[in-house]
Amino acid sequence: MKSLARLARLALSAAVIPFIFIQAAKADGLSGAPAPFDKGGVKVALISYISAGDFFQAYQAGAEAQAKALDIDLRVFPGRQDAAEQREQILQAINLGVSGIVIDHGLPESLGDVVQQALDKGIKVVAFDVNLNNPKIPQVEQSDHELASLALEQVVKDNGKDFNAGYVYVAGFAPLDRRNEVWDKFKSENKGVVEKARFGNVSDTTATSTADQAKAALTANPDISVVFAPYDEFARGVKLAANDLGIAKKLKIYSADVSTADIQEITEEGSPWVATVATNPAVVGAVSIRAAALEIAGQTVPHQITVKPTLLTQESLRAAGVKTIEELAEKIPAFSTSDAATASWIPDKLF
Repeated sequence: MKSLARLARLALSAAVIPFIFIQAAKADGLSGAPAPFDKGGVKVALISYISAGDFFQAYQAGAEAQAKALDIDLRVFPGRQDAAEQREQILQAINLGVSGIVIDHGLPESLGDVVQQALDKGIKVVAFDVNLNNPKIPQVEQSDHELASLALEQVVKDNGKDFNAGYVYVAGFAPLDRRNEVWDKFKSENKGVVEKARFGNVSDTTATSTADQAKAALTANPDISVVFAPYDEFARGVKLAANDLGIAKKLKIYSADVSTADIQEITEEGSPWVATVATNPAVVGAVSIRAAALEIAGQTVPHQITVKPTLLTQESLRAAGVKTIEELAEKIPAFSTSDAATASWIPDKLF
């Protein structure tokens, strides 16, 4: 990850950064919807910081499905973990004349001024898992404190309150920072929990780069029995390291977020990945678009929009025979819906 000094030196590229055109708006509008959704073809941009990984792909798919249901002309700018490029993408969205922008993750210190330019032009902005510290911007989140708390409750249930732990964390990302607050409080309240190693990396190869760090940490600290990895790409990397080192049987990994690939890795025979806590990323994507639509329509939107998480253990997934996100949504209905950011005119039967 680039340092702030490095980011400050980066000049914005004059080249046009490509976006993905999701659909040609029908411009038919929605019956009974307020303006401008009664006419259709409202332009909204989805601008991500990270696109790699199952979670972010599912989030985008949910956003696309909700946009289609609302007859929104959605422009998706792919994230490449580049703060300067994300800034340029926001400026491009402004020039495209969008009515709303959804910002999916990012580094707050690099976004404030360009986001303000959008607001100054009357463009509505919604943020998911990036805290822009602006009362005009609704913040969508996964109840990260509850998510981490549920995971750590399961850790204690399985391991008691005395164990040596590894912890995977990268500062500067709102969801990880919120989950870290819970971890710090958990350690202060449970003195028998010893954090022996801390590591982590966020990039376009998060799992493999985290695996390299995990190998070093687990080799140097063979007494680690629990790893708290509150992001599924982190957990995948730790699992890979444990398998390569041949220590999967003596390690337990607890994570956050879920995807079909995660479910398969959690439920496979001998997997050390024993639990995760998650919301349906497709539902979170849909909620983000709904919040933007409500803002554009001039309707009331709470500043904090929270999607509740669900604990998913290896045991419960195996018992239910769940192998995919689709099966998870079918067998656990709460996982496939959310009443956050809804209105009578917004279609919400998407999945």
